[in-house]
Amino acid sequence: MPLFESINVVSIEVPDLAEARRFYGEVLEFGEPSYDLPDAGWIEWPLRGKAANLSVTTAAPGWQPHHNVTVVFDVEDCHVMRERLLAKGVRCDEVITIPGVVTYCSFYDPFGSRLQMTG
Repeated sequence: MPLFESINVVSIEVPDLAEARRFYGEVLEFGEPSYDLPDAGWIEWPLRGKAANLSVTTAAPGWQPHHNVTVVFDVEDCHVMRERLLAKGVRCDEVITIPGVVTYCSFYDPFGSRLQMTG
């Protein structure tokens, strides 16, 4: 039996909670957060159909975006979703397909943090 059952929440550091609330809540259409605690530096959204949640937390002074950890979202079709995100002004890389393995696309939040989608 594994030590852990599932992922509860994945947190992304951001320098601006208000802008993160707009981007993740409105642009990525996560909707209203389940926790909106700006005084605690925490906003969290449930992900539809999944056990894990996504949160944003206030970054420390001097924070810089990095790509050491990447949150990967499931989508029905990467090509279609890339076009939808581009239409909303979201920076997206090209869709990459590794035949018989995976199709994915990287995209970026307003702070430069890389996110990905697969599907």
